[in-house]
Amino acid sequence: MIIYPAIDLRGGQVVRLREGDPSQQTVFSRAPAETARRWIAAGASWLHMVNLDGAFAAANDNGAILAQVAALNVKVQFGGGLRSLEDIAVAFDRGARRVVLGTVALTTPEIVGQAVERWGTDAICVALDARDGQITTHGWQQTAAITPVELGIKLAERGVRHALYTDVSRDGQMTGVNLDATIALAQATGLQVIASGGVSTLDDIRQLAASRA
Repeated sequence: MIIYPAIDLRGGQVVRLREGDPSQQTVFSRAPAETARRWIAAGASWLHMVNLDGAFAAANDNGAILAQVAALNVKVQFGGGLRSLEDIAVAFDRGARRVVLGTVALTTPEIVGQAVERWGTDAICVALDARDGQITTHGWQQTAAITPVELGIKLAERGVRHALYTDVSRDGQMTGVNLDATIALAQATGLQVIASGGVSTLDDIRQLAASRA
């Protein structure tokens, strides 16, 4: 089992949003690289970094921070606002080991297939974020009439192997992961699913490990 400590970036700071709401923001650090070093010292081999500015279509791509963290002894999974092959290439050039594609996985799935062909299955992850069982896009601000399972099956047919599942209603709430939905997604799609949203205790992690989702 791999644990991915998350570093959400907005305006160059490490933040947490409640249920993805940009108006409900808590700032944890103004030094993202130091936050990364603390996670590495705790034993993290991967970090999950999200460019919230990009997800919300803001100009800041937090690319300099990605490059700083990627230069440390850690693998970085990076997402947020990556909506073209050019965006993806820039993220890899700055040191990302894997990218996470969310909005584009729904709106332009052919880009996801092209990315898998160009960089390989292990380098591409799709974000299957959901609220009330429906896919959310554009920084969780829009909802589509498709379920994570339905979209996951379509993307698996394009060669996708990795998926990140977030129950948006639990994100930032510290209320525990949606274990049933995570397991159902993995079983229905055959994808390797990273569970996200609400993970807050060792018991949450133990339950996920036991489920082998």
